[in-house]
Amino acid sequence: MTTHAIERRTAVTEPSSWDADAAVEALYAAHWRRLVRLSVLLVRDVGTAEEVVQDAFVALHGRWRRLRDPDKALAYLRQAVVNRSRSVLRHRGVVDRHAARDRAPEPLPSAEAPALARDRRETVLDAMRALPQRQREVLALRYYLDLSEADIADALGISRGAVKSHASRGSAALRTLLAPLEGDDL
Repeated sequence: MTTHAIERRTAVTEPSSWDADAAVEALYAAHWRRLVRLSVLLVRDVGTAEEVVQDAFVALHGRWRRLRDPDKALAYLRQAVVNRSRSVLRHRGVVDRHAARDRAPEPLPSAEAPALARDRRETVLDAMRALPQRQREVLALRYYLDLSEADIADALGISRGAVKSHASRGSAALRTLLAPLEGDDL
């Protein structure tokens, strides 16, 4: 075992005999990653968790001489990380509440919006019904069921080229049939 490993093991097992620098350095080397993982579980952000843990180590260093039982420094660190993580979460909540309050409220739909939407749907369905059967089938499978050209060709028993042709002709016909509604946000 190397001299560094012996010093490290000794430092981790006998914290009551350390000065603040040696104690924090040994605790940092031995427990930093686990404490960051603990904080990440709470705050769900690695950068913030690292800051929380770093602040906990800085606070421990500043309070080292006032610790009643230096052997419980790791427990102190864990509690500090949990408390500081909670503070971060509380702060986020306050910021989110203020941001939500400052945002403009979503505009309410007009009273006739559902009726207009229903009318638009009916108009689009009527236009679809006016198309030849094959064009209607291709457009319905493409836009309502979100099928690929290959899947549509398989479903209808036609070639992919025929699917493209029917889709193009059907879309052009729908544009013509629905042109009067162009300004109504279909």
